[in-house]
Amino acid sequence: MEYTIRFAEKRDVSAILGLIQELAVFEKEPDAVIVTEADLLKYGFGDKPLFTCFVAEKESEIVAIALIYIRFSTWKGQTVHLEDLIVSDAHRGSGLGTLLLNEVIKYGYSLGVKRICWEVLDWNAPAIKFYESKGATLLKDWYLVQMDETSIKNYIDNI
Repeated sequence: MEYTIRFAEKRDVSAILGLIQELAVFEKEPDAVIVTEADLLKYGFGDKPLFTCFVAEKESEIVAIALIYIRFSTWKGQTVHLEDLIVSDAHRGSGLGTLLLNEVIKYGYSLGVKRICWEVLDWNAPAIKFYESKGATLLKDWYLVQMDETSIKNYIDNI
């Protein structure tokens, strides 16, 4: 199978959102996605983009994405964070994940970052095996910490 990988454009937001929703179903949280096409346009393609997205096409159809953003590590400096690497179900196992990860790593290298990082669910054995096969290290002694919108509001209300 031949794929074309390129930077996402405004015209791609519908397909990007569709893949985000497909990932939510795969991760057993089908109702968790609240981001909209308008959000993707505003925050990815507005005056001050907050993310960069690579898309993979086959025969003009977007079948995978890698959405990344730059963050700053107090220990390492500028870092690329891979928010999601999503390959549509029909194209998993085709080597497409490797092609997208290659683009992310080449992009990070071109920026001179000292780290590229991401999370993976502990039950997603195929993804864990994939990332470890690429030389990634899983930090099993760290917890992912988050506050959702309700927690943020409750915190603010109590300070």
